[in-house]
Amino acid sequence: MQSLFQAPELVILHSDMNCFYASVECLHRPSIRNKAVVVGGDEEARHGIVLAKNQIAKAFGVKTGEALWEARQKCPDLVVVPPNYSLYLKFSKLAREIYYEYTDLVEPFGLDEAWLDVSDSCHLWGSDIELLVDEISSRIKFELGITVSIGVSWNKIFAKFGSDYKKPDGIIFISRNNYQDIVWSAPVEDLLYVGHATKRKLNDFGIFTIGDLAISDDRAIHMRLGKVGDILLSFARGEDSSEVRSFNPNLADIMHEIKSVGNGLTAPQDLITKQDCKALIYLLSESVAQRLREYKFLANTIGIHVRDNKLCSYSAQAPLSHPSNITSEIASAAFHLLAEHEPFDGSRILRSLHVRASNLSLADRFVQYDIFGVSEKREKLKQLDGAIDALRQRFGNGIIKRGAEITNSSMADLDIKRDNIIHPVGFFS
Repeated sequence: MQSLFQAPELVILHSDMNCFYASVECLHRPSIRNKAVVVGGDEEARHGIVLAKNQIAKAFGVKTGEALWEARQKCPDLVVVPPNYSLYLKFSKLAREIYYEYTDLVEPFGLDEAWLDVSDSCHLWGSDIELLVDEISSRIKFELGITVSIGVSWNKIFAKFGSDYKKPDGIIFISRNNYQDIVWSAPVEDLLYVGHATKRKLNDFGIFTIGDLAISDDRAIHMRLGKVGDILLSFARGEDSSEVRSFNPNLADIMHEIKSVGNGLTAPQDLITKQDCKALIYLLSESVAQRLREYKFLANTIGIHVRDNKLCSYSAQAPLSHPSNITSEIASAAFHLLAEHEPFDGSRILRSLHVRASNLSLADRFVQYDIFGVSEKREKLKQLDGAIDALRQRFGNGIIKRGAEITNSSMADLDIKRDNIIHPVGFFS
């Protein structure tokens, strides 16, 4: 393998834990290991989709994102288990701890994926990259009980392609000598960030493989796709020069380069009354404010996203009078936004709400006290939130709730913060 990557060429790995959520669940539930398993949302709460699947379910044609009833039609004996994000976070952290023994340049891409730049540590294995990668793969399998697929290349995009190319439990090396044979022959949608819409535009232009894209005229692609086209051309040609970014290994994935903090939910039942909407707004705002305090941020802007039962939606946002992570202030601002747009007279039935805090600043800022006692009152609210956070950390988020949150019985037992899905850090962030 030494001939594939010659110094000073970068050696970048992309490690992807196979069927991550489902694999972790099967590891902890021996009785279902040899069955078709999916991690699925709560069907009674109208979140009944496939979040992840194991290899057995995949063989039946089960797909991530499809409805559970569709998955059961393909596989009648399908086992559906609810998600356990705290467990997935634990395994994600354990995997990264292994990665950090090989390099300090580890960039997470969601809970189950990460890039590693091992360019400066290859010499510790006699520059035998194959030996190094085999060791990482074996350790994940032996120490965590799950498998990974690893792509190795001189750039992040081709390394990511490699981990997707050979699954499960595969290792592939993509060098300047073989990338045209491996990468260019693949469908164009296999390239990172070529989604359904972009694929359709490229196909309409006669581009069906990554190789077709790579040899396309730059100007024509730019006219077709704009700046995104320029980026995809560089990806297809192996010209991606982005570095593997170094992050603090003690911080959770979600904390890398945060731009906003938000949470949304499709309600277990339609939201008709003002009290129903207020209950969900306050539940969501509790989660958002609690995360802001954990990350030591203040929000300067609060926004909402609203969708009704006809699937029509809109968004609205407004600045806060003071930068804040105080629950009552965020909830009040979010509900005020909603009340400006909703009559609450039954003429519009809402299905889902989303609350987002943005335009963030650090919480350790100097506060100028005023002569009217507003700052003193806000300080007491901060202390109250701190006391509630301490109770929840010790006894769980359900230990204390606000009156507005329990007026709707279908939402009274929800733990929105615990069940919040943590999304991948964006490649372009």
